[in-house]
Amino acid sequence: MELRVRRLREEAKLPSRAHDGDAGLDLYAAVSATIDPGERATVATGIAIEVPAGHAGLVLPRSGLAARHGIALVNAPGLIDAGYRGEIKVLLLNTDRTEPFEISVGDRIAQLVLTPVAEADTVEVAELAGSARGEGGFGSSGR
Repeated sequence: MELRVRRLREEAKLPSRAHDGDAGLDLYAAVSATIDPGERATVATGIAIEVPAGHAGLVLPRSGLAARHGIALVNAPGLIDAGYRGEIKVLLLNTDRTEPFEISVGDRIAQLVLTPVAEADTVEVAELAGSARGEGGFGSSGR
């Protein structure tokens, strides 16, 4: 599969894998920013992508940033539809209570995973088929 990428800023880095076989492509900051404790920021990547038809792009957090600095994605996962051609931006949240987080141009800030999408037609019905779980929601499977 091919992921077509358009560089929108000279300093932008193309998505890349840290290791062969990795599911995620690293996304890089194209701008510098400081995120104060408890604050969020929209960080530009400087790229636009062409997600292949029948697929979606999922923007996911980087576990290292979460573990070391408390950096999360506000809308994880972020969804990129196949028809979107605008700049990819990442919504970062600094969950650290005391330390600001500095982002420099070229820093890895998130990951992009491409996944197939099933197109379903919506059909209204009077009843849904039964299941073992039924209507059990949050916490229904125990601790």
